Amino acid sequence: MSRIEQLINEIEEFIENCKYQPLSNSKIVVNKEEMEELLVELRLRVPDEIKKYQKIISQQEAILADARTQAQNMIADANAQTEELVNDHEIMQRAYQKANEIVEDARRQAQGIVDDAVNDANEIRQGAVTYTDNMLASLQTIISNTVNESRQTYDRLYQQLQNTYEVCTQNRGDLAGGVGQQDVYYEQGSGDGQEQ
Repeated sequence: MSRIEQLINEIEEFIENCKYQPLSNSKIVVNKEEMEELLVELRLRVPDEIKKYQKIISQQEAILADARTQAQNMIADANAQTEELVNDHEIMQRAYQKANEIVEDARRQAQGIVDDAVNDANEIRQGAVTYTDNMLASLQTIISNTVNESRQTYDRLYQQLQNTYEVCTQNRGDLAGGVGQQDVYYEQGSGDGQEQ
């Protein structure tokens, strides 16, 4: 990209980044100094670019002449090779036949390699699927056993807590009954058991 194209892109980007005037969607506020700097550099660059293009245009005829010469030389070489090939037609036919056989053999070998690779890949994939499935099955078994053991442990703990709760309830009941009887004993008699 030439410097002129870069400058044009910079000017476009500069304009895109300018703010719109209040209450307007088309008019913008431009920093005059920045815009003038870009335009001055653009004016300075234009003559250099024009000279460069004029030089290219002036060299165009020489380039075309050189290209024509190269093309003619290539055509001459091709004609010479064609004549040589025509002279060696039988040799070329045998060479083509041999080349075709080599290509066909290579194609068969390549197809065999591809088929073997596909089969190997399928076996590896199937093995990986089977291994993963076995690992998941083992994990399921471990989780199931853990859940069952945890449930049994929880059930035993729950039963023990329930039993303890019931014992506590019974003991409190016994305590409440015993306290009532002691109160009656002390109220009803002293050492001889007679009422006061």
